[in-house]
Amino acid sequence: MDEDAFRDQGLTRPKVLMVVPFRESALRVVHILIALLESASQKKIDVSNKKRFKGEFGSNPEEKPPNLKRPEDYEATFAGNIDDHFRIGVAVLQKSMRLYAPFYSSDIIIASPLGLRTVIGAEGENKRDYDFLSSIEILIIDEADVYLMQNWEHVLHLINHMNLLPLASHGVDFSRVRMFSLNNWSKYYRQTLLFSALHHPQISSIFNKHCFNYRGQVAVRNAPLTGSISHVVVQLPHVFRKLEADSSVSVIDARFNFFIDKVLPEYRDAIMTHTLIYVPSYFDYVRLRNYFKKEELNFAHICEYSSKSGICRARHLFLSGEKQFLIITERFHFYKRYSIRGIRNLIFYELPTYPHFYSEICNMVKLAGMEGEATLTCTAFYSKYDAQKLAAVVGVERAAQMLQSSKNVHLFVTGGTE
Repeated sequence: MDEDAFRDQGLTRPKVLMVVPFRESALRVVHILIALLESASQKKIDVSNKKRFKGEFGSNPEEKPPNLKRPEDYEATFAGNIDDHFRIGVAVLQKSMRLYAPFYSSDIIIASPLGLRTVIGAEGENKRDYDFLSSIEILIIDEADVYLMQNWEHVLHLINHMNLLPLASHGVDFSRVRMFSLNNWSKYYRQTLLFSALHHPQISSIFNKHCFNYRGQVAVRNAPLTGSISHVVVQLPHVFRKLEADSSVSVIDARFNFFIDKVLPEYRDAIMTHTLIYVPSYFDYVRLRNYFKKEELNFAHICEYSSKSGICRARHLFLSGEKQFLIITERFHFYKRYSIRGIRNLIFYELPTYPHFYSEICNMVKLAGMEGEATLTCTAFYSKYDAQKLAAVVGVERAAQMLQSSKNVHLFVTGGTE
């Protein structure tokens, strides 16, 4: 008899890794697993440590935030326990399920990128472990777009440690280990399922560069036909200005130089007050903030690390006109969704990661509370490397025309006269 018939194991026990952003997501996954196991066996299964799990992963009704009006996507993303540092092993037994199983006794691992990063560690650290990732056969990365707002480096760090040969044997019976595991070919047999609410180059990079299954790949994408600009209800001229750059790296400096040389001088005039600058990248935000400080421009700034009092002060100074510019980061908007009042001029330093943020920010202009007539403007920068983001904002057909056009400026007008 062929001895390979007896080879039915990997080098370590865990077979499935589910990466989710929040404890609430892990709670839902475990509930689904229990429901699936019970429907298969037609009777209730015994779940060990269920009370502890509910206490650590459930939400406390008393901790619910104040009843502020937030968009539907915000309510869906931030429902329940939104702690992003966790990991839990799940062992599936014949008639039961064990939660909080040690990783090397688990079949399924459910964790956040941060929760895994603190175990995997970094090169040179004494206490680090990633052997449990060696024989993962199914990798599920759910809500991948949320990790762009957390720390994408943790996702890349995890991916780079998948399906490596373990440093220790962990009591494995090598006579039962499949040959592809022994030959270090596990990554060619791993199934990777990647789910995201949006298209993004960094998410596509995982798909293109880190998914090696020998059977190939399948991608299903929704093509945005109209774009989020169609949801802008304010009467507003939108000027899209094209940047020229030789690479996706050089576009960072090209954007900064274009902004300070060509765009900012137009807004320094006293009549161009109440200018909001929306910056997706935190590094770009720091660079702009430092430049504004050096040039002694009259501005306020808010990021995801700003204190509550700092946010209130900046919003008040901007609304009253005491500060001409307000610079905000995309992550601040993602995590807080505060309405910024007093906007007359909008600058999208880079197109938003989430397309609906474009219309959300533009629609804040109607919250200005201004007396009489006021000139409103909206300017957005894009390059050929922003094709996906541009299509999500203006629609696929318009984006293709704008990218192929010899013109570097395109104008759209939204809203109607009352």
